[in-house]
Amino acid sequence: MPQRNFRMAALCSCVRSQSRPARSEDRGGVTGTVPAAVTTFVAVGTSLLKRLQDHEGDRVETYRELESVLWGDDGCLTSGVVNRLIAEALSDMRAAQGVTGDVKMAASDVLVALARSHFHFVMSELQSHLKAMRKVPDEIVLLTLGKMARSYALRCIPFVGMTLLALRTVLTQVGSGEVLHAICSVLEQWSKGVSTYLCSWEQCPFPRKGVAQFCEAIYPVFRYVVANWLDCKEEEDKQAVLGAVAAMLGVLLHEEQHREQTWEQLLWLLQQYQEVRDNSRLTESLSYVLEILEGVQTPMPQGTALAISTAVRRQLPDVTEEAGPAQKAVLSRCIMLQARMRPEETGMFLHSQLSGGSEAGRVAALGLLGALARADAPAVREKLPQLVEAMRSLCSDPSAQVRRAVLEFSRELLSSGSQSCWPWDVVGHIFSEFSRTSGTLVAGGLFAWENPEDGAIRALCLDIVGSLDVTLRGMTKLLWPRLLQYVVPAQYSGMLIPLSRCLRALVERRERAGCEEEEEEPDAMDSQEQARLPAPQALLARLLVVAAAPYPSRERAVAALQLLQALHGRIHRGLGAAWATEIPLLLQYLEGRTESSLASAEWERRVLKFLRASLEPVEDKAWTVGLSQELSQRLGSSAAGSWEELFLYKALGTVLAACQDLRHVQGQVLRFLQETNPVELSEAKGMISVVSHAAESHFHLVLGTVTMFSAAFTRDWSRQASTGWEVQRRQKMERTRTIRAALMRTYSGIALHAPKEQLLTCVDKEIMGNILRLSRDKERDLQLKLALVQSITEVSCAIQAVGDCGSFELSLKQEAMRTLLDWIKREPWDSLVYGVFQALEELSKLRPPLSGKENGNLLAVCCQSILSHPSEEQMKKGRKSVRAAVNMELLHRRGMEDLGHLIETLLEAEATSACFCKVFHVLKGWLTSAKEWERERALRVCTHVLGACKERCELTRGCPYKQFGSLVGLLGSLTSDCLDTCHQRAWVCLGYLLQMQAKSMKVPQADEIRCLCEELNSPDTETFAETCTQITKAVCRCIPAAQAVDFLTAILDSLLHVMPPRARAVRKWVFIFLVECREEIVQEVPKILNTLYSYMQQSTHRPFLLRAVFLLTRFHQEPVISSLLQKSLLMDSDTVELWRSLGRSILGIQILRCLVEKLNRAGNDRLGTDSSPCEQHSCQTALETLTITRAISEVVFALRSTEELRRLLPHLLPSLLRWASEMLGGERQLLLMTSWKQLHVEKPCRIFLSAIKLVLGKCMAQKWTQLLEIWGVWARLEVPVAHPEGVRLLTSVLLNAGVVSPCLVKNLLPWLNSCSVQLRMTATAFFAEVTITREEALLPWQWPNICLPSGSQRQKSSKQSGWSCRNSRHLSTPAVAPVHSLCGEAVQGARKR
Repeated sequence: MPQRNFRMAALCSCVRSQSRPARSEDRGGVTGTVPAAVTTFVAVGTSLLKRLQDHEGDRVETYRELESVLWGDDGCLTSGVVNRLIAEALSDMRAAQGVTGDVKMAASDVLVALARSHFHFVMSELQSHLKAMRKVPDEIVLLTLGKMARSYALRCIPFVGMTLLALRTVLTQVGSGEVLHAICSVLEQWSKGVSTYLCSWEQCPFPRKGVAQFCEAIYPVFRYVVANWLDCKEEEDKQAVLGAVAAMLGVLLHEEQHREQTWEQLLWLLQQYQEVRDNSRLTESLSYVLEILEGVQTPMPQGTALAISTAVRRQLPDVTEEAGPAQKAVLSRCIMLQARMRPEETGMFLHSQLSGGSEAGRVAALGLLGALARADAPAVREKLPQLVEAMRSLCSDPSAQVRRAVLEFSRELLSSGSQSCWPWDVVGHIFSEFSRTSGTLVAGGLFAWENPEDGAIRALCLDIVGSLDVTLRGMTKLLWPRLLQYVVPAQYSGMLIPLSRCLRALVERRERAGCEEEEEEPDAMDSQEQARLPAPQALLARLLVVAAAPYPSRERAVAALQLLQALHGRIHRGLGAAWATEIPLLLQYLEGRTESSLASAEWERRVLKFLRASLEPVEDKAWTVGLSQELSQRLGSSAAGSWEELFLYKALGTVLAACQDLRHVQGQVLRFLQETNPVELSEAKGMISVVSHAAESHFHLVLGTVTMFSAAFTRDWSRQASTGWEVQRRQKMERTRTIRAALMRTYSGIALHAPKEQLLTCVDKEIMGNILRLSRDKERDLQLKLALVQSITEVSCAIQAVGDCGSFELSLKQEAMRTLLDWIKREPWDSLVYGVFQALEELSKLRPPLSGKENGNLLAVCCQSILSHPSEEQMKKGRKSVRAAVNMELLHRRGMEDLGHLIETLLEAEATSACFCKVFHVLKGWLTSAKEWERERALRVCTHVLGACKERCELTRGCPYKQFGSLVGLLGSLTSDCLDTCHQRAWVCLGYLLQMQAKSMKVPQADEIRCLCEELNSPDTETFAETCTQITKAVCRCIPAAQAVDFLTAILDSLLHVMPPRARAVRKWVFIFLVECREEIVQEVPKILNTLYSYMQQSTHRPFLLRAVFLLTRFHQEPVISSLLQKSLLMDSDTVELWRSLGRSILGIQILRCLVEKLNRAGNDRLGTDSSPCEQHSCQTALETLTITRAISEVVFALRSTEELRRLLPHLLPSLLRWASEMLGGERQLLLMTSWKQLHVEKPCRIFLSAIKLVLGKCMAQKWTQLLEIWGVWARLEVPVAHPEGVRLLTSVLLNAGVVSPCLVKNLLPWLNSCSVQLRMTATAFFAEVTITREEALLPWQWPNICLPSGSQRQKSSKQSGWSCRNSRHLSTPAVAPVHSLCGEAVQGARKR
């Protein structure tokens, strides 16, 4: 069909929509303007016809499209198009081959649609085909004739005679099969068309025809069918003949002369119930005949009527759930028709079915009763009261189907609009059925499930009451007493929504009509019905409970409030004005809220406030007392511990608060105190609710009554506990503790509901004092603990709710705090009561404030009790029940949350930042614990505290900025904890810290930092890892330089007691910090190096620390080397390892150069001068040079690159040889004796010589170093007298080894003019050996002239003594005098050798 519509739209779009002149031949020569829609229809029809003629496309689809067009045609097609269309369709219909049945049927449908506007064209063509053929017409032609009669019954009347006459000529040629079915269909449809005409002939434009004319045409056909076709065997043939016979009987019944035969054939029709398998069509035919009989008003023979009743009644029990609704409706219609004709027999039959029939029969009979209730026949309705009485016996039927049928009959009876009382008595059954199904729950394992049938019945009851029509006359008297009595009973609460609608409509009708219809209403309310009506207080109490119930749907609460507003005049005349304002506010609050979004506690508070506001204008003390008594009575009928009972207690307390009869109020309070069984928790809660709510308006009266009862109880409890047997004493003590716990909670409840202006005068001594007095016991059981915690919490909250307390201070605050803390210390872990930290939190908000010492003690005790709790696995092992362990774990988690809130409160209460430091000082021990569950709990608390501080910066008062470095170090090691929850919470804490630091430092990237912290919640592992790295870098960049040491100290502390995963986190954090903050920590490098060095001495993670020192040296080489040189000359193993690790690194040669420069700079101001101070070296300089030399030795020892060392040798060797020469002589040894003794060094020059030996061992081959040992060079160099000889021998080996370079010679030349005798002697010895070697042509490079300087030049050269290794290679040798005699002697000695 969508495709067909699409094609139609396409065809219509091809046709222009404007008007065109009509041709004279189209419409009998009429000219004019044709509407655009007509043009479109004509074009589309013509186009489709052309497609059919050209055999284009799917013919079935084309016919369907054409049919759709024709049903909208109003005769705008031309006669030529119509004729061609009829010819094309008939051609397809009569085709013997090549045309499918679908095409034929579609062509037939097109003709029927065309007949709507061109009936005579189509009918004439069909009639011509019917007459022209002297054989049985085609089946499709016959079917088309039947469709024509069904669609255009009245227009077919002129063709009835010729059609039946044509059919008579071919009846003898018809056997069984499809043709028989088609002819029977024509007979059935045309006969029904005649019956339609006989009933509504005035609508037909043709002259009226009499019944005799139709009977004359039909009777011959009828007679032939009866004579020849009634005995057919096939089921389908029988069904077709049945329809035709019944339709023809309907026509013949109008003629008196044919009725006898029709009665006979009607009996035959009834006999077919025994023959055919499917009775549905037979029942339809029978119903059709009965309707005709009712219309002609002809008396039926007794036998025929009895036969019809018997046949129909037999079908009644067979109508089960399998039968369709249409079949049931037809059968009901038959019985209704029979009941109108013979009401007595029908009534007796239905009565028998109700009292003794089968289940299906009872259901069917009840359905028929419903139909009878709707009937207009007076004779039928007269029998209903007796049948309703018979129906009452079925109200207790166990069958769900029967019960549903009874309810459906009740619906029909109530909708019949009867003015008598007896139909409305069935209202009670509807409510009883609802109550019956509401209480049936079938137990199934751990859960309960409801029978679906009961749910359906309950829904039906709701629908019936909701559909009651209260607009009928007399409903206020009929329905009002019958509905109002079902408002109060609790079992009918589910019916309140439709019940409220009906009652509100009745009230509105009574108010609108006044008393005008009182005289017209049929029955007045009798005294018994009046007695069943609920009391006004009962109505108010019940509707309040329903309105405040949190669990049912919102619609029920709305219905209860609306009904309250409608019944205000019946409840109390003084409530109208208050409820006109208050109830709309409650309804507005409910509007838009679902069951899940409606906070039950808040809604209950609003309802109680509404109750209090409602009672304020009521001055009738007796009415208020009656309401309190009604609530007390309802308490006795409500389920113990239910929500309804608890609400009734609160409502009763609210009513007592509004009651002006003080004696009644005090009596009720005292009665509840005395009669309540405190062992029953629900009763104890109820008593507390009543007393505390009553204190809202009678504070001093209620407090005095409770204090009086408490004093009397206190006097008696010691005496009761000391009498009786041991078991009795134990039972009495348990009961006593229960009463004390209830009294403690009662005092706190009074404080919560007390007027603010009266609370502070009594809260300290009379409320908190009595609570602490009642809590004193050697062994507090669980009830006393819970009561103490709850009472202290509620009293503290009540004091805070007062607002501005002025100078008020709770004098018993310290005692209450000590009581709770001593209890926490003394009790084992599994006795920790939930709520104790909440009590401490609320108590700490009160004045006087706690001191810093008290805050620290409070934090320590609370953290110890919570964080040291055994793990979940340990609790499961120690508990007999898994459920007990799970409950304890849940209790512990709530305690953790309360601990976080307590710390937040302490931070808010203390005016300094010291509390924040104390918090993390206490948490530090738990964050670094070896037990993973303790770390996890500490992190949970830390997350809570930092999250609160992030949102509220005033809690820290700048402390995170001062402690940022240490906090980051503390948390950094936990970012790779073995527990997933630990490292996740650690990252969250760092994110909070980062955002806090960004705010305090006003970092411009604060938004980026916040986005980074939000990405920590990403489930993607790679994204999470990348985010963590970025946060690490951001955090490190935010650490102030002054806190660098604090950060390193905190994070390196964890290295002493962490597992490998956390050690990796420490390494990552330290490395990132040193890289990211390299520019900011320049001034802190010495401190950082000392920190790393100190942890090397106590940690096993030495490679990591050495790597950290390397990173520090890479970016800050000079400060690191200077700091390392500050160590003692007698290096420990850690210092040695540091120097060697630096020597092994890629920085080794750079560090060696730096050390050489430092060695050259040491004492340079004393070179080249002749003054005596220049010749004496201080102890400090000696120590400096020795330390540098020791460092050089360690670096050279670990140095990997010999080539680089060779390049540095021309600068390194002179520096070491210089100080080895300077340290010779007894004067130097005597001068430094004190220091040498301290350092256990006899000859300082040995340190330099050892360094030279190590350096040469790296730069020369082994044979040369062995030659130095054989010649005793090192021993000679230590002795001042043999030193020149040792220098000469050393020079000889160096020359032969090829390590003497021009740069080395240039660096030693200035020594010849030095003010130091040792240096001049060393230089002379060196150059003497070099000169001899040059003369022997052993040197490959040109040798400079060597001359002794004159006196003035010596002074000048002494001023130029401040040279270094870097600029020494650029010095040129000055023109000097001939060589000194000492040099000559040295040369001569060399020549002799």
